[in-house]
Amino acid sequence: MTRDFLGYGGRPPHPHWPDDARLAVSIVVNVEEGAELSVGLGDERNEAVYEIVEEVTGAPDAAKDTHFDYGTRAGYWRVVELLDRYGMAAHMNCCARALTLSPWLARDAVARGHEIGCHSYRWERHAGMLQDAERALIARAVSEIREAAGARPVGWHTRSAPSPNTRRLLVEEGGFLYDSDHYGDDLPMVTEVGGAPHIVLPYAFDTNDMRFQRGGGFHFAEDFARYCCDAIDWLWEEGRTAPKMMSIGLHLRIIGRPGRIAGFQHVLGHIARKGGIWVARRDEIAHHWRARVGLPPWQATSG
Repeated sequence: MTRDFLGYGGRPPHPHWPDDARLAVSIVVNVEEGAELSVGLGDERNEAVYEIVEEVTGAPDAAKDTHFDYGTRAGYWRVVELLDRYGMAAHMNCCARALTLSPWLARDAVARGHEIGCHSYRWERHAGMLQDAERALIARAVSEIREAAGARPVGWHTRSAPSPNTRRLLVEEGGFLYDSDHYGDDLPMVTEVGGAPHIVLPYAFDTNDMRFQRGGGFHFAEDFARYCCDAIDWLWEEGRTAPKMMSIGLHLRIIGRPGRIAGFQHVLGHIARKGGIWVARRDEIAHHWRARVGLPPWQATSG
């Protein structure tokens, strides 16, 4: 894989966001509960990274299981009720198995106006996957999300590292408008895959509640809020002449805890008070970027 160290070379294109917004903000809610590796669900091992770092081997791990369960049982409702309060739509970055186990969540999120994207089948990296196995996994993930949500996902994001084949396989599958397997910029980009243009939207691990995990640097709700608001303010100022895009990453089992959710509330209030910010679903941003660079309207080539 060839790395591009120059990018837009200090001269980023003007995105012309709707209503001349200075900043586009994508709120990404990761839905992974039930898709983490779990011996109790028949997987080869247990996930070792959650509120603590410990791997139980050779037996089900009820501590890990119920920690993840908190995300759907309690955290989800706090997150979506805040989004409703501020009238903001999010991208639900869903592992397919999570929605198969909680199809009610897919239906509820769609009814509230959120986008359902694909975060693979299980919550696992794709690096090292064999091509045929990865192709089959992508197809299974699409099928199960379609079954749960009533529509197929058009966006993809891999946990951790994709394989060298992931993006090509997504394009060959024919139903993905964009992927988010990129952390190297503050604006979308177009890349050529198999002779066709493909949209890539950047994601971020810094403006992300994952930093509440051990060693991540966030301890209090204020830490998350202050960091995200500082990023918003800086990009908003840059947006006077060069508007950008920003992703805010959330996890139901992390930000949904009562000691952390106030940080998310503070960020949403800051966005609402500041103005000049387009809070958009990722499919909306991808469609906008295609139009901005002069590409024809996108149509899936698979169901």
